[in-house]
Amino acid sequence: MEDGSFLSRNRKTLLAAVLMDSRWIEAIILRKITIDGKDATETLFEMLRGFTFDAIMLSGVSYAGFNLIDPKKICEIFGVPVIIVCRSKPNNDAARAALVNHFEDWEERWSIVESLGQVYEVVSKPDAPPLYIEVIGGDFSWARSLVRDLATCSRIPEPIRVARFIARGLSRLS
Repeated sequence: MEDGSFLSRNRKTLLAAVLMDSRWIEAIILRKITIDGKDATETLFEMLRGFTFDAIMLSGVSYAGFNLIDPKKICEIFGVPVIIVCRSKPNNDAARAALVNHFEDWEERWSIVESLGQVYEVVSKPDAPPLYIEVIGGDFSWARSLVRDLATCSRIPEPIRVARFIARGLSRLS
């Protein structure tokens, strides 16, 4: 799962989901979400409804600015583990400060971030910088193995890498 780039004058950006079976792309699903809105969790639910999969990988929980996906809700709805993959170590102090400074409903948004589990460091490729993952509804060793197995072309797992290319590329066209 990845989002597209956006300009402040636009109120929407793309959210891209790539369904993969092993290393093969099975489906690409695109929807628009509101920048700094509150529709990302519901939109993700709508995007994935009707598909069968073993896990969901998110590239963080914050999309389109501070439009947060609630991984616990997604895990409950679909009954599969959710792995949150970040390229750099999450800075929750900075995230909290930004939420407090920019959103009246910052406590509601912050509760999603606060409810996440332990952050684990994972090296997906030898000599590559680490990734940071959080796992909801699953075991860390299983999640680490999956992240490593899917990091075939770079340190980023393929579903996230491909979703990023698609979302960022298409959002430049709109």
